[in-house]
Amino acid sequence: MNEQGLVSSYTVAQFKPHKDKCNESAIHNELNREFDQDEEKAVIVSDLTYVRVNKKWNYVCLFVDLFNREIIGFSAGPNKDAQLVYRALSSIHGNLERINLFHTDRGNEFKNKLIDETLETFKIKRSLSMKGCPYDNAVAEATFKVFKTEFVKGRHFDNLEVLELELMDYIHWYNHIRIHGTLSYTSPIQYKLEHLKKVV
Repeated sequence: MNEQGLVSSYTVAQFKPHKDKCNESAIHNELNREFDQDEEKAVIVSDLTYVRVNKKWNYVCLFVDLFNREIIGFSAGPNKDAQLVYRALSSIHGNLERINLFHTDRGNEFKNKLIDETLETFKIKRSLSMKGCPYDNAVAEATFKVFKTEFVKGRHFDNLEVLELELMDYIHWYNHIRIHGTLSYTSPIQYKLEHLKKVV
């Protein structure tokens, strides 16, 4: 890379436009950094990031299955709020009662009345990172680092509809084609299919 004058885009620091005060909920870190899971959809993690849409900030929320690092739910919108998270949760296919644990950081968009009631409906246990400790949600952080580099960096979307369409295309590529080192260099879907063959 030095000989060719190339610089990895993965080394560029990410800018955050603002940081909200985290909530002081008494909920503990039930996940406890146990990022390797043997069962599909047993534990999901989430985070969100900002995207430039028509000269304004919009936001993307992703839900990641720790079993195979698959992005199983997503949403995009102009507001960083509970509705954004709720729409991402609602986009997950299948029975949500299969999910045992939902882990995030302490952003208020994740810990609020709407999300609490939704999780209670499907009997999903809650887990929150320790205050100011991104390592407790390392898989979501790593997923978003990749997402920002491959999808967000240097891009501006004309409107929300364009963002949503391109987001769907990216997630399909991410889940079906992109290989992951933690999955023995297979894609999330390939890893899941191979696991199902072993079970059968």
